Amino acid sequence: MSETNTNDLDTVSVGDIIKGTVVKLEEKQAFVDIGLKSEGIIPISEISSLHIEHPSDVLKEGEELTLKVKKVEDDDIILSKKAVEAERAWAELEEKYKNDEIIETEVKEIVKGGLVVDVGLRGFIPASLVETYYVEDFSEYKNKQLKVKIIDLDKEQNRVILSHRAVVEEEMEEKKKEVLRSLEVGQVLEGTVQRITNFGAFVDVGGVDGLVHISELAHEHVENTSDVVSEGETISVEVLSIDLDTERISLSRKNTLPGPWSRIEERISKGDIVEGTVRRLVEFGAFIEIEPGVEGLVHISQIANRHIATPHEVLKEGDKIKVKVLDVSEENKRMSLSIKDLEENEENNEIKQYQSYANEEDQSSFQLGDLIGDKLNKYKQ
Repeated sequence: MSETNTNDLDTVSVGDIIKGTVVKLEEKQAFVDIGLKSEGIIPISEISSLHIEHPSDVLKEGEELTLKVKKVEDDDIILSKKAVEAERAWAELEEKYKNDEIIETEVKEIVKGGLVVDVGLRGFIPASLVETYYVEDFSEYKNKQLKVKIIDLDKEQNRVILSHRAVVEEEMEEKKKEVLRSLEVGQVLEGTVQRITNFGAFVDVGGVDGLVHISELAHEHVENTSDVVSEGETISVEVLSIDLDTERISLSRKNTLPGPWSRIEERISKGDIVEGTVRRLVEFGAFIEIEPGVEGLVHISQIANRHIATPHEVLKEGDKIKVKVLDVSEENKRMSLSIKDLEENEENNEIKQYQSYANEEDQSSFQLGDLIGDKLNKYKQ
């Protein structure tokens, strides 16, 4: 709408755009000098598109305004500041809406169902579009500056619907892309466990979630993810892979932990007798788990003192057995074990015990014979 300066005219018409200066503020209206004999009147409802308690909330005396003539009755000229601002605002908002621009605005009111903001017009942010999370109390948002996007604009219905959540989601998406571009395979990061599932844990590593599969949680077998990590916990993870197209990140907690073979030779030495569980039976022997993640091999030749065709003749998976350590190497992550040597040791011990017992019996018999012989000799004398 074009602006017409009618200050020098004796009459004004409805729809004219004129300039005026605020000369007086009353409780429900403002008076404006428009260069005519009669002063123009701005009712409080025509001052702002937002709710105000008093004209002084928005206007001050001496302020120059651009106004629209709403009505001419007798000597009264009713003016609107709101109408001029609305026309300008609609044009600006339509342009911003078309260009998907971000607007910065201030929250003016907290109402049922959301927030009222000033975008030159009365704009509304529904509660569901304020944040990416649920907000129970909006009282802290009063007078707060928010960045928003227009999601619905209807001039006929005088409807301006805005979203702060859309801006936040857009910022999060951009941050996510930046994080993805900055990640490298093999990189070790601190992350926060966001969500636990039966197949692993999703960990936030700086604005983007990566998956630690259940097999990558620990060196030992993990039955339930919650046995190892909990939501909200901060853990170290290593980046295994990054797919920029699908925005998927694979992580490992296991790789950041000391390996089960770490310093194994300080805990287990050659010649030690240890207990373990039969985990796997193969043609050439049996793998025995000595510690979580540490398995040693009992070669088939070391399973029994007699010849056996397969380990299954003597062992079954799940058996708890004792074995003797023949050799252990942290560097090669290998441990050689023997059941046969342990049995031979037990047999040798049993033989030694028997021999010791037999010797004691012989010694006792000899001493008794000597004693009886001495008595008989006395009688012979």
